[in-house]
Amino acid sequence: MTEQTSGSVQRRAARAILIDDQGCLLLLKRTKPDEPPYWTSPGGGVEESDESVEAALHRELAEELGATAVVSSQVFLFSYAGEDGDVVHHFFAARLSALDASTRTGAEFSDPARGGYELDRVALRGDALAGVDLKPAPLKEFVLANRAALLTEAASAV
Repeated sequence: MTEQTSGSVQRRAARAILIDDQGCLLLLKRTKPDEPPYWTSPGGGVEESDESVEAALHRELAEELGATAVVSSQVFLFSYAGEDGDVVHHFFAARLSALDASTRTGAEFSDPARGGYELDRVALRGDALAGVDLKPAPLKEFVLANRAALLTEAASAV
C-alpha cells in the first residue's frame, strides 16, 4: 500500500518488520513529554555512504537496537509527501539473529529532549498488536493482515 505523492524523492528510509524466534515483533516504543506513547519499527534514513537500502537497514538495526538480523525481502512500501519532497519507507521482513542493547548508538540516545526509545516485543499471534499505536497506521494494517506470512517469511530467512 502506498499513498500518492508529489514527485521527487528527498528521503529514503529502511525499516525492519523484525521478528524474533518466539514470534514477537520487535518495536521501538517512543515516549515524548506531554504526548501519548507510540511504537515504530526499527530503522532509519538511508545515507549516501550506504551501499543499498538493505545495507542501511543493517546499519540502522545495529545503531538503534544493537541487533543483527537475517533480512528476507522487502515486503511493504510506504510513502508520503514531506515538506521538502517525497519520503519513502522500505520495510523488510527480517529475523533477529543477535541483540546487545549495550551497543546502541546515535543521537536519539544521547539527547534526552528527543524522548525515549524503549525496545518492546509484541506477540504477532493473538491480540497484543491490536492495542499498540504502531506508526505509520498502514504498516499496522499490513502486519495484522499478513501475520502468518510474515512469521513464515522470517522463519525461513537464512
